[in-house]
Amino acid sequence: MAQHAAAQGDQTERNIDIVLTAMRELFADKDLTAIDRYWAEPYIQHSPQMPNGLDTLRNTVPHLEGFSWEPQRIAAQGDLVFTHSIVHGWAPNPVAIVDIYRLDNGRIVEHWDVVQDIVAPEESANGNAMV
Repeated sequence: MAQHAAAQGDQTERNIDIVLTAMRELFADKDLTAIDRYWAEPYIQHSPQMPNGLDTLRNTVPHLEGFSWEPQRIAAQGDLVFTHSIVHGWAPNPVAIVDIYRLDNGRIVEHWDVVQDIVAPEESANGNAMV
């Protein structure tokens, strides 16, 4: 039982490393070959603005201007990796995004996200930072 839990922990850490490396290489370095290394078809997309399939990433990434992805929190459970990030260059203003990635055999195969415009704490109803 302890070995099974350790093996799951190792896989969870590998999944986190894969997502962080994939996102850095694709979006920060704009290395489109990262798609072939870290993503796989059929790529199921749940973001309402993006269709299924990896061609969307291939067509979108080269046109992102001033894009930066700054993960603030990362968690994982089983085959899922969750990131809570500040993103510039995806929308007209900086946004807070929670991304959820599902991995299969070390490749990202499914994605969900929640995107919110960043509001300063003093402008929010609770006075709390969003990220």
